[in-house]
Amino acid sequence: MATRSSGFSRTQTSRGNSCKNIFNKIRQGQIRGVGLTRGSQFPVALLEERDKRAQWQGIPVLLRRLHESSHPNSDLSKIHSMVMELSSLLSMEAMSFVTEERKTPQESISPNTYTFDLFGGVDLFVEILMRPTLTVQGDLPILSDDLIKDCLSVLYNCCICTEGVTKSLAAREDFVTFLFTLMSNKKIFLQTATLIEDILSVRKEIIQLEEIPNLASLVQSFNQQQLANFCRILSVTISEPDVGVDDKHTLLARSTQQKTSTCPSRAESNQVTLVNIPGFIERLCKLATRKVTEAADASARLELEDWHSWLDNALVLDALMQLAIEEAEQSSTESSDESSLSSRPLRHRLPQSMKIVHEIMYKVEVLYVLCVLLMGRQRNQVHRMLAEFKLIPGLNNLFDKLIWRRQPSGHVLHRQNQNCDCSPFFSPLHQEISFKIQFLRLLQSFSDHHENKYLLLSGQELNELSDIYLNANVFEMEALNNTDRNLVCDGKKGLLTRLISVMKKEPIDSSFRFWQARAVESFLRGTPSYADQVFLLRRGLLEHILYCIIDSGCKSHDVLQSYFDLLGELMKFNIDAFKRFNKYVNTEEKFQMFLTQINSSLVDSNMLVRCIVLSLDRFESQTNDVKVVEVFSECRLLSHMAQVENRLSFLFRLTSIINVQTLTQENVSCLNTSLVILMLARRRDKLPLYLSALREKEYAEKYPGCLLNNFHNLLRFWQHHYLNKDKDSTCLENSSCIPFTYWKETVSVLLGSGRSSRCAIASYIDEAYRDLDRDFLEL
Repeated sequence: MATRSSGFSRTQTSRGNSCKNIFNKIRQGQIRGVGLTRGSQFPVALLEERDKRAQWQGIPVLLRRLHESSHPNSDLSKIHSMVMELSSLLSMEAMSFVTEERKTPQESISPNTYTFDLFGGVDLFVEILMRPTLTVQGDLPILSDDLIKDCLSVLYNCCICTEGVTKSLAAREDFVTFLFTLMSNKKIFLQTATLIEDILSVRKEIIQLEEIPNLASLVQSFNQQQLANFCRILSVTISEPDVGVDDKHTLLARSTQQKTSTCPSRAESNQVTLVNIPGFIERLCKLATRKVTEAADASARLELEDWHSWLDNALVLDALMQLAIEEAEQSSTESSDESSLSSRPLRHRLPQSMKIVHEIMYKVEVLYVLCVLLMGRQRNQVHRMLAEFKLIPGLNNLFDKLIWRRQPSGHVLHRQNQNCDCSPFFSPLHQEISFKIQFLRLLQSFSDHHENKYLLLSGQELNELSDIYLNANVFEMEALNNTDRNLVCDGKKGLLTRLISVMKKEPIDSSFRFWQARAVESFLRGTPSYADQVFLLRRGLLEHILYCIIDSGCKSHDVLQSYFDLLGELMKFNIDAFKRFNKYVNTEEKFQMFLTQINSSLVDSNMLVRCIVLSLDRFESQTNDVKVVEVFSECRLLSHMAQVENRLSFLFRLTSIINVQTLTQENVSCLNTSLVILMLARRRDKLPLYLSALREKEYAEKYPGCLLNNFHNLLRFWQHHYLNKDKDSTCLENSSCIPFTYWKETVSVLLGSGRSSRCAIASYIDEAYRDLDRDFLEL
């Protein structure tokens, strides 16, 4: 049965009533499942007569002949000419679709493809391809590689030109599984991979890789180019479906979903399947770090620009590269005469720089797969493999010549919870941008809360860290001491230092600044390390961040948020950093500008506020340290936060901008920063003072009970969310240096039910305004 696309109801008036009757009969048959369901059931004479009026280009008649010639016992080698004829009728429509500005498929734009689908062409071609698997007796029909290749190309053309075809194919589990078996044939791999990628991208459910027959041996049979292409498919199978921009991404919704589904998701299961394939991770590391010859001069880059107008599709680029490879193989056996080379068609003579773009295109997908695996349940296993196979030193060697070889223009920012332009359907310039972003995301995932982060440094830089610890008379971090120096970056500069260098040179409005700051910040996350901070301070990072926040005129909330977070990690508990801060922010005007930036969006800056509050609390207990006392007395920032009314102001605003229904992974930090302020107050027996101040603020703002009721509900959800999350609770403890038991105790005290307790929120809400026991879902 042909695919039931929306094209069934778009028969044009110009085709006449008789043509409409044929369309209607097919459509009704397909809907009801009885009667005429495909064009091949109509008499040839009728189809030929109607063809002239409807301008069907002879497609229904060709499909009728093809159907009659492709029965189970027929010689399929004889149908190739008909397949090629149909392919030529459809290919031009597909080419115009992918090379022009993308638009919604329309019958008026691709009439041949719509006619082909309506008269059962898609289902017929699927049957032809799968015929060998459906034959149970006698000799198996033989399909040549060229025939399979043309059938796959026709189906792909239908997918991109005709609405509904891709979803219809995606719903056929048998066909999707069958396509994977075709990938073992190198000659048809490219067409198969491209069709699979298109089909999997529209499936409602992620395919289960463990159900694909002989997956491990299939993957192991791929050469490096095929494996890189296969990563485009894998990216769809190991990523959780995009939840969109509605309330499904809230922590409350995720918590509810986790309750109903305790088993690992399909994406998680697929990640485990891949990690367990022998040699898989090692080959990805080799792909990610292999070198490519760069164009000798700028003329090659100019030559590359000529190709941008139509290289908008990975299939086209791969096909061109395949031509280049075949040409190279052919030239080794033929004369290398200059005249014969110049006489070849232009499409066979690819510019050298295109090889760079092709390599970048592959690396985007490979880095994406590695990044997802690093964030999965097998993280520690993957980490060990990436270290063993020297991924980081390999990327360090590529940094200057490939990863950051030049500065692309015209890029836009992609947040961490947004889809980045890492799809293969983008121009070469977009590929370079995606490559950089994917590289930065990988660095962020690699160093985030993991001891392997020191592999981002060189041996010389590790020695520098050890010297910092020694000079400060501080015990060296165990992770640093345990780092295998055979696995770190070569040369004098490691990846982290190189990254900071390019970040300082980046245009102020560059979207890369967001990802660069995130990658550097991840190196500092976890238990604060004095040596790590000093290492970065010596490279002028703090002054650069302050310039971007105060003096650069940067308006991007995303970039500013990333710099606030990085600044917080860089300064936390580090008196040297506060001294440097005070030296840069040396006027009241600069300080007020800094405060304005912080206050403009507390969701963006609250992590920095938390850092300042925590540092202030520690410094206040170090009154015997002359250096601390000196900096404390001079630093505008510490003096500002030392005033109780300023901390209360932050507390009031932080608890006002969130509620249980709007909590996300991005703004839940506001709740935790509020808790930090109250925990430190509790340590100094000042908790009643803070709660009383919140109550007074409520009455002053003329909405008594609103703030405290909301905060009470937030803390109830905090218990529900964090008491079952080992990783999240460990992160809270390490980053704040406050034992998680004290976090839990403080929340329990605040949620106490005793009306007489001076530390319980309920004691500060008048009975008339108390609303503490409602279910989260009813809020």
